[in-house]
Amino acid sequence: MTGLVVCVVVLAAASGHGLPHRRRSGRVRVRGRDGGKRLGAAELGEGLGERATLVQFSSAFCAPCRATRRVLAEVAGLVPGVSHVEIDAEDHLDLVRELDILRTPTVLVLDAEGRIVRRATGRPRKADVIAALGEAV
Repeated sequence: MTGLVVCVVVLAAASGHGLPHRRRSGRVRVRGRDGGKRLGAAELGEGLGERATLVQFSSAFCAPCRATRRVLAEVAGLVPGVSHVEIDAEDHLDLVRELDILRTPTVLVLDAEGRIVRRATGRPRKADVIAALGEAV
């Protein structure tokens, strides 16, 4: 009987943590900590897009990173003046720390001047990325 109670408590605690985590994952949102931060060609290794830039922080063994790469490449192909830059988080730890990147994939939406206007952790939906680009332009 004690084992059953422990099992129920563990399942309830895991669900209590997992459901809100899943709901937040992939949502594109504004973060107060990003205000005023800019990224340029020196940090990205490439130039900024004419209208906006989608910056993806990835790692080698991240399965959601591959799906995110496909979504962002598709959006960059659909929206004129938008470029997609992928950065390996393990190779750029100083930038990861500076920007407070806590997990991969993390997507930053930059405006034409390189200011961070939106951020998403987890795999974002295509519609959310396109909507975020509307605010970056």
